[in-house]
Amino acid sequence: MSTVVRFSPDLGRWLTHNLDAGQAPHALVATMRGQGMNERAAQAIVAAYVDARQRGAAVPTDAIELPDEAPPKPVTRLAPGTRIAAADREIVVHSRGEDPVFAALGNVVDADECKALIEMARPRLKPSTLVDPVSGRDVVSDKRASWGMFFRLGENDLVARLDRRLSALMNLPLENGEGLQLLYYPTGAGSEPHHDYLAPTNAANRESIARSGQRVSTLVTYLNDVPDGGQTVFPQLGLAFSPVRGNACYFEYCDGSGRVDARSLHASAAVTRGDKWVMTKWMRECRFVPAAGQG
Repeated sequence: MSTVVRFSPDLGRWLTHNLDAGQAPHALVATMRGQGMNERAAQAIVAAYVDARQRGAAVPTDAIELPDEAPPKPVTRLAPGTRIAAADREIVVHSRGEDPVFAALGNVVDADECKALIEMARPRLKPSTLVDPVSGRDVVSDKRASWGMFFRLGENDLVARLDRRLSALMNLPLENGEGLQLLYYPTGAGSEPHHDYLAPTNAANRESIARSGQRVSTLVTYLNDVPDGGQTVFPQLGLAFSPVRGNACYFEYCDGSGRVDARSLHASAAVTRGDKWVMTKWMRECRFVPAAGQG
């Protein structure tokens, strides 16, 4: 399978001119990336021009064929077995998959912890936002009708204990974790399909990846029982995780080379009865460094 990548004849003339002038191919790729072109497409177009010129063949005029990438080989960070020792608690593995890596987990938090988290979060809730793919800014969107807030890493004793527990469970250093996010979905609320990894389509995301590396894994922990609806749904995988208090949905989407897996597309089904509280933990490739002014 392949994908046809189309480009303007003006770009072709620009490439020919600059290659004739002795410009290095990697410099041309960097310029094209700076203009917003996908890196893989930019590399393929420049490579096609360089190859054609070396062979004395006609250069492409307005399109090339780009072979489809296979999904990245999964990197299983979650420990094996049916029970995982996670700092102060033993986590139960109800089910798991290897390609892509996912797991349904139990006993991640207890009832008292759930209640305390909800009580701490409730007065700090604000309408949830999505990252605009063009500007990189957080914007309120009708694609997510929830309310949310963030705890700082180690903000209090309970949060610090959970940060340590989830770091051990997700098998990455404590400092690689972003602060815990709590989300509240009232009746009728959900979220549309989205990816948790950061697409480098804007300056804010590129700067975040440069500071902290890509997001590599997510843990969604359910803080209450939802009578109906509210499942975490993976449409490309045919998976749905039911929101049961203390249970969690774990999934990975970034391999050892930084390639991300689009099959991690997921959504929150609308809550049709009751409400839903979840706690989300994201892990990065490197130590998480928030943007200036974000704590």
